[in-house]
Amino acid sequence: MRVLQILPELNAGGVERTTLEMAEALHRDGFVPHICSNGGRMVPSFESLGAQLHTFKVGSKNPLKLRHHTKCLIDIIKSYNIDIVHARSRAPAWPAHAAAKATNRPFLTTYHGIYNARSKAKKRYNAIMARGDLIIANSAFTQSHIIKEHGTDPNIIRVIPRGVDMSVFNPALIDVPAVKALRHDWNITPEQRVILLPGRLTRWKGQTVAIEALSRLPKNWVLVMIGDAQGRQKYVAELIAMARDRDLSDQIRLPGHSENVPTALMASDIVIAPSTDPEAFGRTVAEAQAMGRPVIASAHGGPMETVIDGQTGHLVEPGNADALAAAISEWSRWDNYNGEPARQHILENFSKSQLQSKTMAVYRELLM
Repeated sequence: MRVLQILPELNAGGVERTTLEMAEALHRDGFVPHICSNGGRMVPSFESLGAQLHTFKVGSKNPLKLRHHTKCLIDIIKSYNIDIVHARSRAPAWPAHAAAKATNRPFLTTYHGIYNARSKAKKRYNAIMARGDLIIANSAFTQSHIIKEHGTDPNIIRVIPRGVDMSVFNPALIDVPAVKALRHDWNITPEQRVILLPGRLTRWKGQTVAIEALSRLPKNWVLVMIGDAQGRQKYVAELIAMARDRDLSDQIRLPGHSENVPTALMASDIVIAPSTDPEAFGRTVAEAQAMGRPVIASAHGGPMETVIDGQTGHLVEPGNADALAAAISEWSRWDNYNGEPARQHILENFSKSQLQSKTMAVYRELLM
């Protein structure tokens, strides 16, 4: 089985992580994973699996490059006798679709996000992700969006939630010195409590809502926002200014991209995901539960499926800083919080192994 996964780049993110997880599954079953992207910091992880990397600017949104990129993909498909073309993002999906049809290969898409369309042109652009012979939706919420937005036949959609690697996101593997070292790196004193907001620094992830909530909490709370700004330096400056205006400069940390999210989760007292737009899935919400950490998420999108409100986490009104602050205060009093039910919930329903097995089943279905 030769599957060509196509995505813009191999940097940090849910799309990249899921691509790597399926490369692992293919490699484990004796197949060579094929990846087409612009490259990125995760390249060594793919190389360690013996993946065949095809690198060019396939993620370009320039329509003048469409024909050239289509030809490049046709050459790859023919040269390596690719069986399935699997597109994971909109821009590269356009040449991928054309190349798959030109070579009579099955075309699969994974609908990773809720793509907003405020014009007919944008809706047409997004619709490429609904043109797969089969479509993988990463949550029931995403499936509903695909059907409503594109009028897609539900029979060609397969719901496969993103998966958490339970062997990595395992609190038993995180030692106390590592947690203490990270809290030291964050400049956290023993009496301070940490609110962790994992996610790239972009407005809809809710960092401004978190800062507003922080202003309503006691001064011993510190907000740590780990994630890549991906060039959004104006937004970073806005966050710093917002904290300064509320006399919170000493209570926020912006350490950037983290290579060790499990330890970061264990170094926190509570994890939040206050996204103002619905998350298609919300991987960090599931990861926090896998680590047995109390988690508070916005009550829309994917977290509505992964969080059992009041048991494995708490759901609050999106964009409501007062509700977020109140939830943090409430959960901070749960000194005897037992995270094992949350971990078991993720293990049974949202593990990496279930994502891999279900996606491999879709690959086999396409080849029948």
